[in-house]
Amino acid sequence: MRETLVLNASFEPLSTVTLNRAVVLVLQDKAVVEQSHPGLRVRAAAVDIPVPRVIRLCRYVRVPFRRQAPWSRRGVLIRDQHRCAYCGRRATTVDHVVPRAQGGRDGWLNTVASCAEDNHRKADRTPEEAGMPLLRQPFIPSPADAMLLAMTSGDRSELPDWLAAGAAPAA
Repeated sequence: MRETLVLNASFEPLSTVTLNRAVVLVLQDKAVVEQSHPGLRVRAAAVDIPVPRVIRLCRYVRVPFRRQAPWSRRGVLIRDQHRCAYCGRRATTVDHVVPRAQGGRDGWLNTVASCAEDNHRKADRTPEEAGMPLLRQPFIPSPADAMLLAMTSGDRSELPDWLAAGAAPAA
């Protein structure tokens, strides 16, 4: 099922919703379509609207401030675009830069995406001890960046220019 990005009235990303929920919000005049999937339409007896990719709420919704996105294995893989931090191949696992055996913890700055082979080869050593330098340093994505990266799977060309500009660096 397609995911639709929901923007606040101020154009800041709020969440993603299912296609059905996005269509209901548009039909109830609670949201407007900002970007749609080209060539796809939702049709019914009295309805014909483009399939929304990005919708914007008509009224501003106040959200509690969240300083950073919650850490998750899936989030790390998405942040690193499913690319191994050691060799650049397709990543399927998450590796701890400072291994848990040495006191490393789960967190954005201590975890990177890794292919199973490199994760096994590095084992319970730091990248320096294993002689495996990181191709890119881990970073903490903002909640909005994490949402945009998850929605597009790292392909910012799917987003409008004005929205993709705020997304975290791909490097």
